[in-house]
Amino acid sequence: MVEKSQEVTDYIQHYPIEIQERLEKIRELIHQEAPEAVEKMSYGIPTFVLKKPLVHFAAYQKHIGFYPTPSGIRAFSDQLQKFKTSKGTIQLPNSQPLPLELIRQIVQYRIKENQALS
Repeated sequence: MVEKSQEVTDYIQHYPIEIQERLEKIRELIHQEAPEAVEKMSYGIPTFVLKKPLVHFAAYQKHIGFYPTPSGIRAFSDQLQKFKTSKGTIQLPNSQPLPLELIRQIVQYRIKENQALS
């Protein structure tokens, strides 16, 4: 069974219900794909760790920030063209449905990267 961090739960519950639902969808997806990852707060935002940080996410007024590290952004640059991105961040607008399949693929990519670490 996946262990959920109370700190992450508290973070999510701080937001309006519609944002909570979006954050929980991302949280559950990551748990499904990386059940062995540890959930915790880091840099003040929800973080999943698998040997080293796997992904982070955070709520903002107009978007959810998803942080799959720079390699996760580079690997999916073609699929991310319709989103605002930076070196390590993807902005997922709250006015649009979450791209859950794309998030799943990015998480799977990051799992392979982290598992390759010795």
